[in-house]
Amino acid sequence: MASAQEPQLRDFSRITKLSEFVNLSQSGWLLKMLAAESFTNHFQPIVYTEDTSRIFAQEALLRGIDENRSLIAPGPMLSVAREANLLFQLDRVARLTAIREAVRLGLANRIFINFTPTAIYDPAFCLRSTVSAVEQAGIAHENVVFEVTESERAQDISHLKNILSFYRDAGFLIALDDLGAGYSSLNLIHQLRPDFIKLDMELVRNVHQDPYKAVITEKILDIAQSLNIKTIAEGVECQEELRWLRTHNATFVQGYLIAKPVAQPVTSTPRI
Repeated sequence: MASAQEPQLRDFSRITKLSEFVNLSQSGWLLKMLAAESFTNHFQPIVYTEDTSRIFAQEALLRGIDENRSLIAPGPMLSVAREANLLFQLDRVARLTAIREAVRLGLANRIFINFTPTAIYDPAFCLRSTVSAVEQAGIAHENVVFEVTESERAQDISHLKNILSFYRDAGFLIALDDLGAGYSSLNLIHQLRPDFIKLDMELVRNVHQDPYKAVITEKILDIAQSLNIKTIAEGVECQEELRWLRTHNATFVQGYLIAKPVAQPVTSTPRI
């Protein structure tokens, strides 16, 4: 507005908080990446606990590409996107990038894709581009698993149920990520009824040495087995952890002991 003008009623619809304006102005690098769709994925395999040489799936992990062609981890992108109200745009491009990269690389395994429920205000509208991309790629819907993490679960549980119902009705599978990282995890199992639960790496770390972790993790694995939910232990880094998980019937494992996330998905993993 020109400095000599006084605000009119119609101008109030353009008002925003100063903090939001500052955050948006500081997110220029992310806006450029979103406009150019400068993103890629690294992939980390999920393998069978009993035979780590058998790959069950690949998890798609988002990476940004800045102007210098350097990779940016998802943490800084998510942080800026939240502050600048760009979560919807980032979440959408993350889902589409995972599908695009899976096709480009000719992945034959299932693909796990993270999503942000707080970025989805209307599942039928917000997710139609994802369903369309999967169908155009010729990927079987049952080979796509959408993960919701503890840190990104919607406060409105009914809204999250609506999102997961949309995915299920479309034939996709659901994973509850980072189980054990928050306080409401066990309650969410019966509310969301996922196909997979992923045990948080903090529970898995040194589970063979920590009696508290061992008891908690064993009970979660028992509950999942009783409910016919497949389990994935994240962050496995030593053979002792793997042996413990085998003894207690974890279905799958994932971690640096098996393979690190890489741009070119591994096609074989060691038998440990």
